[in-house]
Amino acid sequence: MIVVAIIGLLAALIASNVLHARIAANENSVKQTLRTITNACETFRTAQPMPQTYPADLTALGNAVPPYIDAMLAAGIRYGYNFVLAGAQNTYTVTATPVDAFSGIHIYYTDQTGVIREGGAGGNPVA
Repeated sequence: MIVVAIIGLLAALIASNVLHARIAANENSVKQTLRTITNACETFRTAQPMPQTYPADLTALGNAVPPYIDAMLAAGIRYGYNFVLAGAQNTYTVTATPVDAFSGIHIYYTDQTGVIREGGAGGNPVA
């Protein structure tokens, strides 16, 4: 009976560590995806005729010829996070929100400055 209890305890600890490692990997991938979106927005704006504008949303980046991002990212979902881009002529914001507690625990944000922040527009820079 004691052996079964010890095995159960070890299994719970291992499962917890695996979940935390998965969340950390997702969040690192989300930060890289935000960098990709930032680069795509800047490239998109540079390719526009005067007056140059940022893309209105992720769909504009995905539907451009040639596309600046892939179709899956243009749909707004990657690594268990929802990505939302809101652009205007001289500014844009991108927010990445976890779909559930198993995919991530932090909300990430970036804008035309390229600084990635944790917790939204007023959050601390993380990358």
